[in-house]
Amino acid sequence: MREHWFPVLLIIVVVLVGGEELVTGLQQRRREEQAFPAYTAGSPADSAWRGPDKYEIPRTSDSGRLIWYGHELIAHTSHYLGPRGTVRQISNGMNCQNCHLDGGTVPYGNNYGKVYTTYPQFRARNNGIQTIYDRINDCLQRSLNGQPLDSSSREMQAIYAYIRWLAHGMQHGEVQRGTSLMQLAYLDRAADPVAGRKVYMQYCQRCHGAEGQGQPAPGADEYTYPPLWGQHSYNDGAGMYRLRSFAGFVKNNMPFGTDYHSPALSDAEAWDVAAYINSQPRPHFDQSRDWQELSKKPVDAPYGPYADTFSEAQHKYGPWKPVVKARGK
Repeated sequence: MREHWFPVLLIIVVVLVGGEELVTGLQQRRREEQAFPAYTAGSPADSAWRGPDKYEIPRTSDSGRLIWYGHELIAHTSHYLGPRGTVRQISNGMNCQNCHLDGGTVPYGNNYGKVYTTYPQFRARNNGIQTIYDRINDCLQRSLNGQPLDSSSREMQAIYAYIRWLAHGMQHGEVQRGTSLMQLAYLDRAADPVAGRKVYMQYCQRCHGAEGQGQPAPGADEYTYPPLWGQHSYNDGAGMYRLRSFAGFVKNNMPFGTDYHSPALSDAEAWDVAAYINSQPRPHFDQSRDWQELSKKPVDAPYGPYADTFSEAQHKYGPWKPVVKARGK
């Protein structure tokens, strides 16, 4: 009989041990489930605006298909409107989403989250009221170094429809957190292009190239990573040519894969790499009609004239604190 006891005894031991592990596991799971609400209650909610996914666009209707086309024009501008565009040839080969990340939906990524809710609006750079159509053409002419679209064109109407769709559920005048570029504090010194070159070589050249030339997408008429200077990049009238705009963008979005929760660059590195990139050659835009009221011109506007006596170099690279102090702001 004894030879039959051992298997039975072994089964009993296994059951007891397994049962104890099961009970312990259930107790641990219960403790974790009880602790999770306390953890989330003590953690600040991420309240920054993030745009809806493009696959939420209702493509079964004519209006939905127009919205989808607007997204495609933002994401693949060069395919439709670039140097070899299938619709028109009016821009430099960059895509709108090279600056307005992921179709203009990323927090602090130069997104479109407040465009529909805040336009028309007065813009001092343009000396008057701008509509959404004006704003789109501003980007085409400056950031894409190209030509404007007629407001009645299907392409303009599609981009407008997409921007309006992104604001679904928002009220007129509503501005949510994360819908502007983050404004970094001014340095106590000038931004340094020499130091910025080191930052660029360490973090940026692997995607944008040692000469800022970008990386063309294989088999497509667009860039995987856009050029940051040269004839195919944004011109000197673009918003990204202002160091504060570029530094805030880079700090929260670059190198690729970074977001504002865990930036890779320090503030100083972001300022310096912005200075390096914007010290490089790029197309010129006639800005003679910009900022007719000079007192409203930003302290980091990189071209004169100014309402003060500080040099163009100091306005472009800083230090900006003396300029701000002189303005009494």
